[in-house]
Amino acid sequence: MEEKLTVAVLFGGQSSEHEVSCMSVVNIVSAMDKEKYDIHMIGITKDGKWLLVDDLDKVKEDTWRESDVQAILSPDAEDHGILCVKDGKLERLHVDVVFPALHGMYGEDGTVQGLLELSRIPYVGCGVLASAISMDKVYTKQIVDTLGIRQARYVVIRHTDLEDMAGCIARVEETLDYPVFVKPSKAGSSRGVTKASDAAQLEEGLREAIRHDSKILVEETIVGREIECAVLGGYDPKASGVGEVLSADSALYSYEAKYFNADSRTDIHPAFPKGVLDEVRDDAVRIFKAVDGYGLARVDFFLEKDTNQVVFNEINTLPGFTGISMYPMLWADKGVDAFTLIDTLIAQAFKRFGA
Repeated sequence: MEEKLTVAVLFGGQSSEHEVSCMSVVNIVSAMDKEKYDIHMIGITKDGKWLLVDDLDKVKEDTWRESDVQAILSPDAEDHGILCVKDGKLERLHVDVVFPALHGMYGEDGTVQGLLELSRIPYVGCGVLASAISMDKVYTKQIVDTLGIRQARYVVIRHTDLEDMAGCIARVEETLDYPVFVKPSKAGSSRGVTKASDAAQLEEGLREAIRHDSKILVEETIVGREIECAVLGGYDPKASGVGEVLSADSALYSYEAKYFNADSRTDIHPAFPKGVLDEVRDDAVRIFKAVDGYGLARVDFFLEKDTNQVVFNEINTLPGFTGISMYPMLWADKGVDAFTLIDTLIAQAFKRFGA
């Protein structure tokens, strides 16, 4: 019998998507073959404390923060693992591979990936560069501009610009028509995103967005269907089919609508005009490669109502694995069940590191 691999699964985190990560990790760990893997869960509290969690039920019951074992991911390549501290005693825990089930800032943005690079521990998903770029909506849009793929017109506003709020509003109004969407450049799951139909709402939206990031993206509204494509693979990635988000909140597929509204649904077999499916799948792979993606990502688009044109929205390098998340559902529809998906992602992590 082959020796089991030791997998450390990181979850929780300090971002506004902490709760989503806790939902994702339940499905990820449940889909790990216990005959193949020894699994150690490391929960990161909202204030940044790392804890060793020994039971998945504690995550399900939301009691994992009561753990009295502090876990530290050692940046020393010789340690190659986790340092656990309990009752003042230090124990080293060897780790073969890390699965960062983290969403948003301090998890999906290249920070944790950088620490893992220092540790020389193979990890699932994109590297530092792709993670950092994809987390920043502005930089992602600038890269997609070079590909000739259509996306919403936009204006970038930085925190120092807001000292002249009237000037910011004028700049937006000179470039875009209302309504517009106001987004923090580095926030996920629609956190801090608002819709503005006039100058007063725009100012309110700018003040809300700046609470989440120092850089703001203001975009024109694209009226149409919200569609998503899953990408899987190393440097020769493959695209899944294309799913559609059917949101109960037609104005904005908000954080609450995504994860906590029972009326929000997804369709993994939507009907599309001829050529749309192939275009979306091709664009998803091109964008994934352009940001130096590796492992996995979900690429989101709009299908514009009046023109049936495909319009890029954003890329997520650590997509959700909740019970209603599109990424695992799209691959399951292609015959890649959850166990196979997890195995594939872990195998890719080793391949990337040459292990």
